[in-house]
Amino acid sequence: MANSSDSYFKNREYTNKKFPLHIFVNQVGYLPHSEKRAVITLPAEDFSVIDEQGNICFEGKAVHFGIDECSGDDVYIADFSSLTLSGKYRVRAAGETSLEFCVGENVLDRTLNAVTKAYYFLRCGCPLEEKYAGKFTHGKCHGERAVLWEDNSVSLDICGGWHDAGDYGRYVTAAACAVAHLLYAYKMFPEKLKGLSLNIPESGALPDILGEVKYELEWLLKMQREDGAVYHKATTQHHAAFVMPENDVNQMYVLPVSTMATADFAAVCALASTVYRDEDREFSERLLAAAANTCRWLEDSPEFIGFENPDGCHTGTYGEWTDKDNRFWAWAEMFAATGNEHYHENMKKALKEEFPLTALGYGSVGGFGALSYLLCGRNCCDKALTEKFTQAFRADAERLAHISDKCGYGAAMDERSYCWGSNMNLMKRGMVFAIADYLAHSDKYRTYAQRQADYLLGVNATGYSYVTGIGDFCCNYPHLRPAYADGIEKCIPGMVSGGPNGRPCDPDAIALVPKGTPPMKCFADDVGCYSLNEITIYWNSPTVFVLAYIS
Repeated sequence: MANSSDSYFKNREYTNKKFPLHIFVNQVGYLPHSEKRAVITLPAEDFSVIDEQGNICFEGKAVHFGIDECSGDDVYIADFSSLTLSGKYRVRAAGETSLEFCVGENVLDRTLNAVTKAYYFLRCGCPLEEKYAGKFTHGKCHGERAVLWEDNSVSLDICGGWHDAGDYGRYVTAAACAVAHLLYAYKMFPEKLKGLSLNIPESGALPDILGEVKYELEWLLKMQREDGAVYHKATTQHHAAFVMPENDVNQMYVLPVSTMATADFAAVCALASTVYRDEDREFSERLLAAAANTCRWLEDSPEFIGFENPDGCHTGTYGEWTDKDNRFWAWAEMFAATGNEHYHENMKKALKEEFPLTALGYGSVGGFGALSYLLCGRNCCDKALTEKFTQAFRADAERLAHISDKCGYGAAMDERSYCWGSNMNLMKRGMVFAIADYLAHSDKYRTYAQRQADYLLGVNATGYSYVTGIGDFCCNYPHLRPAYADGIEKCIPGMVSGGPNGRPCDPDAIALVPKGTPPMKCFADDVGCYSLNEITIYWNSPTVFVLAYIS
């Protein structure tokens, strides 16, 4: 994640735009037979749903929820789930009319496509051509050879991959997390994701989502040393100014090896080898060989090698305190990919350490390992471990459902969850609901997963759709260098904003968010607010997963 030491953004007339209404809806819309709720923050007994011509299509009674703790709002719930006819609608209550939304079978498809196509716009090392990027073109960037931080006489080709966030750095652990979200979404919901049409250069050779992910995997392979160890990141010495990527011409460095990056690399390459096996056999075999090489290095290097920025480097860190969960994930994925009992035993040994078994973020990856084991389908799996992992996801989903029930907006978020990248927490919790249902072959938590998407797309205390270009009141000024530097008023579509942060920590956010603001309202759609409104590859990826599940 990027940051800046000060702000030089001036004359921003758009700063801290306020939602003009008191009725909050999913600005994209609802599937015909799903739950449909609007949140109203004015006293309301009766409400109606009207179509484009103003005809009343539904009438109902709003239910008084009471004070929502994380927003401070006095909330009323308008449930119109029995409205199933496809069309465009608005909710009317307390003298106000909501923004427009749709009901329809394919209502989420455009949003799913946009948040997936966003990765193309984050590509590094290639030009973005008009036939693929529309007006959001730019020249080839960061194509020069990088040098090792420790030894500038050694140069490497690390061209490619995705810019990680609002900055132009590329980070292995973050990349592995995002790729894992996307590949598991593809494995679990192929009927939705195989048919995505992203209009990228690789279209036609592979399913588009796999073509895009392959672009990132090719970069990851360049970050592996010959002995199997993996460098932690590739960045310049400082974050670039707010210029287009091709104008960031500072020296690129490859920063030292960490065991977290090395283990995550092994895990995601092994996972990818299983996904590409039927689509691109040669690439699959290359990935598995790379993962096996890295696993040999991990076995020979049992000590934890963390990462901190060396003196003089001031880009993102992505540091962790342990690699126990990372190693567990690596062994689990290698066992799933190969069936080799040696990796199975390594995985079991790794479980002697304590770490969360449902965590699905870059900083804690145990949930990926558990999910790998549950989906691998091998007869030699340990039944007790299978049950343990299944119960872990089920218990976590139940815990999160209780939190969602206590929130007037349906978010499975407590006060602490509103931190830097709160929308990542939101969507990862949507993933837990989806996984629990998938494992149980049920729809018990589908409504809870949908409520997380509803929140992201407008059913929240700010009213924003936190996806650029999606909805009539959406984020448009994220902390994203090319979105600022391209001079185009409308932002690149499909970028997921970090969202409200109850502990804002950049100068612009501190200036814009009054002290004492409830955590769900600690947000500003402002380019300077990196602790509120940055984007990252691993905030889009769980959103792809959740939208693929509920749609």
